[in-house]
Amino acid sequence: MTPSALILLNELPLTVNGKLDRKALPAPDAAPAGTGRGPRDAREEAMCRAFAEVLGVERVGVDDSFFALGGHSLSAVSLVERLRTRGIAVDVRTLFTAPTVASLASAAGRSDVRVPPNGIPAAGTDVLTPGMVPLAGLDAAQLERVAAAVPGGARNVADVYPLAPLQEGIFFHHLLDAEDGPAGADTPAEGGAAAGGDTYVVTAVLGFGSRAALDGFVAALRRVVERHDIFRTAVVWEGLPEPVQVVLREAPLRVTEVPLTATGGEAVEELRTRWNRPMDLGHAPLLDLHVGRDTGTGRWLVLYRFHHLIGDHTSLDVVAHEVGVLRAGRGHELAEPLPFRDFVAQARLRMSRDEHEAYFRALLGDVTEPTAPYGVLEVRGDGSDVAEASLAVDRELAARVREAARGLGVSAATVFHVAWARVVAALSGRDDVVFGTVVFGRLQAGAGADRVPGLFINTLPVRAAVGGVSVAEAARAMHGQLADVLVHEHAPLTLAQRAGAVGPRTPLFTSLFNYRYSTASGTEPAAPPIDGAEWLHARERTNYPLTAAVDDLGTELRLMVQAAASIDPWAVCGYLHTALDAVTTALETAPRAPLRQLDVLPPKELAELTGGGAAGQRPGTDHGALAESFEARAARSAGAVAVVFGDEELTYGELNRRANRLARSLTGHGVGPEDRVGVALPRSAELVVALLAVLKAGAAYVPLDPGYPADRLAYMLDDAAPSAILTVTSVTEDIPGRGAPRLLLDDPATRAALAEQPPENLTDDDRRTPLGPEHPAYVIYTSGSTGRPKGVVVRQSGLLNTARAAIAAADITPDSRVLQFASPSFDVASMEVWMSLLSGACLVMAPAADLLPGDGLVTVLKRHGVTHAGIPPVVLAALPDDALPEGMTLSVGGEVCAPALVEQWSAGRRMINQYGPTETTVCATMSGPLSGAVTPPIGRPIAGTRVFVLDGALRPVPPGVPGEMYITG
Repeated sequence: MTPSALILLNELPLTVNGKLDRKALPAPDAAPAGTGRGPRDAREEAMCRAFAEVLGVERVGVDDSFFALGGHSLSAVSLVERLRTRGIAVDVRTLFTAPTVASLASAAGRSDVRVPPNGIPAAGTDVLTPGMVPLAGLDAAQLERVAAAVPGGARNVADVYPLAPLQEGIFFHHLLDAEDGPAGADTPAEGGAAAGGDTYVVTAVLGFGSRAALDGFVAALRRVVERHDIFRTAVVWEGLPEPVQVVLREAPLRVTEVPLTATGGEAVEELRTRWNRPMDLGHAPLLDLHVGRDTGTGRWLVLYRFHHLIGDHTSLDVVAHEVGVLRAGRGHELAEPLPFRDFVAQARLRMSRDEHEAYFRALLGDVTEPTAPYGVLEVRGDGSDVAEASLAVDRELAARVREAARGLGVSAATVFHVAWARVVAALSGRDDVVFGTVVFGRLQAGAGADRVPGLFINTLPVRAAVGGVSVAEAARAMHGQLADVLVHEHAPLTLAQRAGAVGPRTPLFTSLFNYRYSTASGTEPAAPPIDGAEWLHARERTNYPLTAAVDDLGTELRLMVQAAASIDPWAVCGYLHTALDAVTTALETAPRAPLRQLDVLPPKELAELTGGGAAGQRPGTDHGALAESFEARAARSAGAVAVVFGDEELTYGELNRRANRLARSLTGHGVGPEDRVGVALPRSAELVVALLAVLKAGAAYVPLDPGYPADRLAYMLDDAAPSAILTVTSVTEDIPGRGAPRLLLDDPATRAALAEQPPENLTDDDRRTPLGPEHPAYVIYTSGSTGRPKGVVVRQSGLLNTARAAIAAADITPDSRVLQFASPSFDVASMEVWMSLLSGACLVMAPAADLLPGDGLVTVLKRHGVTHAGIPPVVLAALPDDALPEGMTLSVGGEVCAPALVEQWSAGRRMINQYGPTETTVCATMSGPLSGAVTPPIGRPIAGTRVFVLDGALRPVPPGVPGEMYITG
């Protein structure tokens, strides 16, 4: 690329942040268009003249870029049409990839397809024959069915031909939406659904100051319907190999006068919702009016409806223009209408299906999964639950976008497509994304395509690699792909869908992007002016759950997002604006920056996710050693029952003294901080004494379940290398022989020795090194389901913090009675023990056999008056309905709890869901109280913990988007 102007500066102006101050740069004297070499032959001369006429400039040189001079896809249609009238066929891909006269002149474009003429006699016929309607591809018997399906039979048929590509897709969705059966067109609707379920009925409400103005509009519109075949078209499909559109000679415009009971804005809403019913595609015209008088204002309101099968936004412009000309009495100035059949022929015959299939198979053949933002796969919505948001692009950013695009030799639309690709990647959790783009459909539609009403636009997939590419690479790739898509602008979307490998019942993509050129701002495409009428409402929807559009208003840019009810359109607007800024900045300053690293989340939302809100770190509640916290509790609750096991009870004072004696015995054997002590004891009060004693000695306990296989226990002992093992005679034989000394707690000699130990609390003087909160509290081994069991070391500060969090979440008090349900070899058991003992509650222990689902567990709960229990969902599912007492606090975790279980067991109880891997000290998040048939959320981070959901590039994902969970604290 050669610069058009050079200015020498002593230094570049900078902002206070050290960035280039673009506003302070001196404006160059732009070289006028056409300063390059002139045309060298008649072809180049004609093309230069066409460029200048479309762009509104005096002169264009052969090396001037059409888009750099202000051209865009809409004006490209006019350019193609002007060149066509001069006998020059344009290669569409070259027009968008090398948009100069020199490049276009050397690239031969495809000539228009010769369209076989309509053979139906001008006076009509009583019998349709295949030769009369060569585009239809129907035999005589099938044509009889067509004639029988329309009013007036064959004599009222002006033409028959297939559907255009996008019409095929819309018709397919119409059939799906109409499965419940259409209501009568003049029957009031119940509620405000989109035309009773048909997304593709476009509606608008106009207001007229007088009945005369209304009648003038209706009369002119009738003339427009009579002029254009597409407005007199119905669809017939029963008994045919494929649906066809049938042009009728006469199809009177239906105008229904309806009563209105509301006034003002409510009257508009009443007309829009109450009288908006499905359209019967078999009855032309697929355009109608419902008229009512607002008795409060005296204004006449018109509900203007047309089916998307017969028109797009350009068609609406044509209608408005012709209505205006006809009402002004200048109908003779209107050009002779052109048949829509010519476009259908160009769309179906200009390029073979094999060529379309080859392109999309190469593009999408290895796509095996859909790209679905927020995981929403439903593409059969009727648009009735769609929410909408609109956001103006910052003016400075809009200017920067255009400048960055020119600098790279691409269009602003390309930059927006790259930004949307980044957003879709963030919302779908994918680095390789597919989304739909709306193409204008008129570049290769034949003569007069810029002024023929009908459905020309098409939706086709584009694919973008977001991972492993730079921003500049992504922009260039997108630019080339958009040019390729324009070559295939008439390919049916169903064909592109089949080219992927996602399966016939799964959508290839569920989001749509539309870059459009408009003349007025607003949340809807600009409505064309109609003399004497005011546009009061306009509504257009698609079946896609997420649609983003950009209205290019010349100097301004506006974003518009329509989203299904589960998606926040305002949030998506923010993501697109942020991504656009990031893409533009990268193109300006760091074009080689990885696209996947660019921000999508606006700064405020990013700060909430990383520095506060759900991810925010709340301060921990304790920073001391766990044993010291227990000792403080024991001093306050010395006479309260700390542990109950069957008929055995230990008060806090008794528990503390016994643990002190055992701890002194351990220190006497050389055990201290950083050591591990194996604990191989059955469920009992003695087990609690042993765990507490190990912590008092400063060591970490290693639970050893005697029921585990010998080889697992052997591995754990080899890996943990405990300094000692606490056990009893009944299970010691189940523990493989290793070098660590064993202390048999039920041995008479051991009992006697322990009785001689002082019962007072230990101090750092009693340990070989001082004990701190960062010393290990326990070592727990994972199940080993993905390999060998892994030992996880948990610090005292972490266990203490988790216990305090559980106490607060479950509202455990000294009056509570907490069930110790989990196996001692599971980390949950530690939380059960310490959240009870640190709160002054009573810990209820029971033999393992009594905790199995059934009568034993029910008996334990009732006998001991359990108020708090952590019971896994699999056990809850096996319990009888009256197993758990009302008023208790129930914690679940470790596996997904079904909504039915939540509904059953949350009634009359406080039910809490906990989540977290073993490495985070039992749990990292806790929910609030659950109720109803809900899938339980994992809740919020506990104190001292931060939780992030990140993508593959380790950047936070937007709320509601799946990602990988990262936990710190």
